[in-house]
Amino acid sequence: MVKQLKFNDNMKLKYYVLLVALFIMASCNDEIVILDNPDFDVTTDSLTYKVGDAVAFHITGNAHIISFYSGETLKDYEYHGGRVIDLTGSGATISFKSSVQYGTQENQVSVLASNNFNGDYSSLSAVKEATWTDITSTLILGTNATLVSSGTVDISDLAIPGKPVYIAIKYMTKPQAENGLVKQWFIQEFTINSKKNLENNAGTSPITLTLANQNSMGFQIVDENAENAPARSVVTTNQLTLFGNEYLHEGLEIYNPDNPIYDPNSPIFDPKSDQFDPFARPKAYVPFDPSSPFNDPISEHWAVSGGIDIEKVNLGPDYSTPVKVGIAAAPVELFEYTFKKAGTFDVVFVASNNSIDTTKEVVKKITLTITE
Repeated sequence: MVKQLKFNDNMKLKYYVLLVALFIMASCNDEIVILDNPDFDVTTDSLTYKVGDAVAFHITGNAHIISFYSGETLKDYEYHGGRVIDLTGSGATISFKSSVQYGTQENQVSVLASNNFNGDYSSLSAVKEATWTDITSTLILGTNATLVSSGTVDISDLAIPGKPVYIAIKYMTKPQAENGLVKQWFIQEFTINSKKNLENNAGTSPITLTLANQNSMGFQIVDENAENAPARSVVTTNQLTLFGNEYLHEGLEIYNPDNPIYDPNSPIFDPKSDQFDPFARPKAYVPFDPSSPFNDPISEHWAVSGGIDIEKVNLGPDYSTPVKVGIAAAPVELFEYTFKKAGTFDVVFVASNNSIDTTKEVVKKITLTITE
């Protein structure tokens, strides 16, 4: 009798668990719908204010989320889906900073620009098929380890309607036995700006329209001898490092047969040893070949940018200021904002009620005149 009672209790428990699971699954599949738009309104005491006055916005309603667009530059609801600016005929400039260290070779680096490169980075010969204009003489290049500004150089004459502009930095390696070791160059803060600025009614200075920066330039290394005498250049998000191929000669440690890297029993490979190097890998010894043409070749490699569109710029969406940020936030009855410049502004409040599946939105616009 006792055994039968325990069996029935277990069956009941399983039944209840199954019912709960089915209820949760049904709940997850049901769409949560908010039927009504937010109850929301906003008013001001006046439609005209002076620069520096605090404009009081009186808010009523029960909206979960409230956002504010002042109507100023980059804060304008008209561009909440994105702001693309036509720059046709405006022209552009480039600037960067450079420094150099090591080596003794001179005139290794030059800066070039093209408007007919086809984007083929597969080989140096493919890159050279384009027409490249040397603009090095218009720029200031570093002479030591201190970063030096290049100055701002106008490249407007390279603009052709419908064609992007490409920038390349050419690095030449001469035979190092005769010309000395190569230098290592660093390029930072590479910037291409439009010569047209965006008028700024939210502050005192016009807004510079940047077409490309160091991170978005898209530099790629195109190396003449990538397989046999590879350059040591590197592209990162904030720096371009240009460095020629290593000069190979019999005095290098890699040609020393007693180098521990060639001894599989060396303590540098033993995790229990104090000399253990986790990055070391055993290598087979290859003696120096004095007849190899790649020990000390004439070689060049280029850092070539992506195509830069200087006829338009996408600034992305204008952004709002949060006034209320969720259903759990306390109700907001007053919001104040101060305009810094005179003008006529379409102020917009966007109020919304939100669930996982649904958003109901109300947009309220007030046109304000701000005087000096």
